[in-house]
Parts: sequence; structure tokens; C-alpha cells
Amino acid sequence: MTAPRPLDQLGRRERQIVEILFARGRATAAEVQEALGEPVSNSAVRGMLRLLTEKGYVTFEQDGPRYVYMPVDRPEEVSRSALRHLVATFFRSSPSSAMAALLDMADAPLTDDEYRRMARLLERAREGGEGA
Repeated sequence: MTAPRPLDQLGRRERQIVEILFARGRATAAEVQEALGEPVSNSAVRGMLRLLTEKGYVTFEQDGPRYVYMPVDRPEEVSRSALRHLVATFFRSSPSSAMAALLDMADAPLTDDEYRRMARLLERAREGGEGA
């Protein structure tokens, strides 16, 4: 399996389109155009989808006369890759520093369920296992 493609390599509109495809799983150009919520021509959306396909972010399949687009990478893979980059860049590759910053910026205290989940994740990390 190849590493997920970093979304920060994309322009704002391209990133929006990939995020729409992540949220929906699959969509036609017309559905992407509608989801953008801003006036963008159908030909511009089709052009960006074609470019995203050439860049390897998007794939498509033909459904009758329509093309249905979907992201190449799974959202979980992309978010994990982006988070890994963020932690390396801003927290000197320290997950505990990143976690402390997230907890410090929380608007509300964690719920008991969230504390329990974090305790399980920390225990798994201590044992060398995968996260949840």
C-alpha cells in the first residue's frame, strides 16, 4: 500500500473537492458542484476532478453516461498522515506534547467515556499495540 497523498499539496478548491468525496464516499461532478455551495461552473468542477485524477487523489468509474468519482485514499489514512506531519512539525515528533496541547485547548472537560477511551488507548500504546 502506498502512503496517502498529503492534501496540503492541493489548492483550496481541490482540497474542498477531495473533502466532499471523503464525506460522501462517491459523487458525480454535478453532486460535487452542488456540495461546493458556491457558484462554480460544471466545466470547472469537471476540470478539477480530471486534474485530481491525474494527480492520483481521485479515481472514477463510469455509470452509464456519468462518471462517478471517489477518493483514492481512505479518509482515516489521510487524517493519520496529516496528524503525523503536524506532530512532527509543531510538536518535535512528541505525541504527548500534541495530546497535552489538545487537552489544554478543549472548550469543555472530557466526559467520563472520553477519559476511559483515552486510558485504553494509552494502555495499548504502552503495550506496543495499535490505536483504536
